[in-house]
Amino acid sequence: MKISRRAVLLGATAAGAASFAPSALGRMPLSRDTLPKSAPVRRLTLSAAEMEVPLLGPDKPKTSGFCAYNGTPFLTWRVPVGTRLLVDFENRLPNPTTVHWHGIRVPYLSDGVAPLTQQPIPAGGRFSYDVPLPDPGFYFFHPHCDETGQVGRGLFALLLVDDPAEARLGFDLEHIIAVKDWRLDADGRWLPIFTDEGASTAGTFGTVRATNGSVIPPRVEAPAYGDVRLRVIVADSTRTIEFGCETGDAAIIAVDGQALTPLPLSKLPDEVWRMGPAMRLDVHVRMPGPGEEVKIFDYRTAEPYLLTTLVAVDKGKKQTPFKPIALPAAKAPLPDVRRAKKLDFIVQTSAGATAIAPPLPPEDPLAKALIDSFCVGDKTFWAINRTSWGAGADLRLPPPLDILKDGDSYRLTITNVTKHVHPMHLHGHVFRVLSSTRKTSIPPYLADTVMTEPNETVEIAFKANSGDWVFHCHILEHMDAGLMGWFRVA
Repeated sequence: MKISRRAVLLGATAAGAASFAPSALGRMPLSRDTLPKSAPVRRLTLSAAEMEVPLLGPDKPKTSGFCAYNGTPFLTWRVPVGTRLLVDFENRLPNPTTVHWHGIRVPYLSDGVAPLTQQPIPAGGRFSYDVPLPDPGFYFFHPHCDETGQVGRGLFALLLVDDPAEARLGFDLEHIIAVKDWRLDADGRWLPIFTDEGASTAGTFGTVRATNGSVIPPRVEAPAYGDVRLRVIVADSTRTIEFGCETGDAAIIAVDGQALTPLPLSKLPDEVWRMGPAMRLDVHVRMPGPGEEVKIFDYRTAEPYLLTTLVAVDKGKKQTPFKPIALPAAKAPLPDVRRAKKLDFIVQTSAGATAIAPPLPPEDPLAKALIDSFCVGDKTFWAINRTSWGAGADLRLPPPLDILKDGDSYRLTITNVTKHVHPMHLHGHVFRVLSSTRKTSIPPYLADTVMTEPNETVEIAFKANSGDWVFHCHILEHMDAGLMGWFRVA
């Protein structure tokens, strides 16, 4: 496969060999690499297209217009840490799209955000992405144009970045739990995925609940007294869950792919971990004796919703005391919290498209960039510090929320003054969640998406990396209705 000229240019830029024309905001940031040039390269092809899938069950009408990568619903890639992916992407959808590599510290020109890092890829178009994988963990990729519609119809894929050291940790089984609902009528036809009522409140929920694409919760056999590694993702556009296990022998060992000191679920309030769209967990579960079961639930609903059942099968293992397995320490750059500059951000409702911050200088290359109307919603309902992302008829790129200095550390307070939860995601960085005014018993941890509850203030810290990076709510209708901003780091 030939790699396009753009991929070569991205690589050169990432290595610091190129810069862009100066502007009133300073030089356009370098698209810095996160792996050495000597890193092993894996060249992959990726396409997005529509297909027909029996989402309601094998004996029910099939659903057309389902979106998938490489013709595979819930596509999963496994790649060793330290590998560079050169991904040649083709858009076979009828509408524009991009690919965003969620949680991965990519050069920002491969971040997939139109019009900030690239233009939308039209139907039939191609684009080459440079995706270094410097950190082990659980990630995924999805569109960042018409994200509500395309993700709502299935367009996402999982990316597991493997650390060879983890193979020696002794897990007997690994199982993925992907939470993703569907908005379908009784005949399997799509209902509206974006609605004004949902976009202005808690989001538009699916009518059909599913785990790993199936309306029948999986039953998975595991060795009795064995150790199971659950890898859980909320791939839904809207739903927030309260993850819990029907056992006391369970501990969280990673959040958003980043290892943490094992945190027993029994030590958490109500013994659950609240997760919103795009958030991931790795959980160590110790199996009970032969014939017994461990049920995995979403406890946020009126009646607990069964996600998966683990069934203990006799494989000759002996019972031993449960000791959660710790993963190797996370390797992402950590902020200097003591010297970090403090920034304050308010997540709020908006009466319409607003941009309180000064506009981009007219000579700045991004001042002329327009947001493709297909990539956002028709109305604006949300804002960050009274500034909204373009939507409806106002498709100008808003000014940055702030201009940060490459290599410096920052502490962000995020205050949610709305009536609804907002899982806030920062592109291109792993941040440390320092504190919460409501979840005071949870120790600091690393993540790329953090839940903010109504009337809650959460503080995060990160070491800024060169680029133009968006910061947004991952309830996708909220993002499409204004709840997104961006930072320039230069």
